Amino acid sequence: MVLLEFSMAPFGQGESVSAYVARILDIIDKSGVPYQLTPMGTILEGEWPEVMGVVNRCFEALAVDCTRIGVHLKVDYRAGPAGRLKGKTARVEEHLGRKLST
Repeated sequence: MVLLEFSMAPFGQGESVSAYVARILDIIDKSGVPYQLTPMGTILEGEWPEVMGVVNRCFEALAVDCTRIGVHLKVDYRAGPAGRLKGKTARVEEHLGRKLST
């Protein structure tokens, strides 16, 4: 199972890229892949081909009208079942004995 954190945005499209981020998030949301949106990126959980397929579709959606795109990727693979997207935070909260503001 893979946790993949990524951010993707075009260069040279002005100061705000929220319309492009919205385009990407529409693809992610419709993919059915479990995800968590953060202010600095998005975390996907699934099998390698599945999550990389989502990233590829996001890239292709921007490449239609963006001539330069920056992508940051971070991947954590661990054999085993799904559920790490929420489970990793829950385990840290158990150690602390309290809920975190996530």
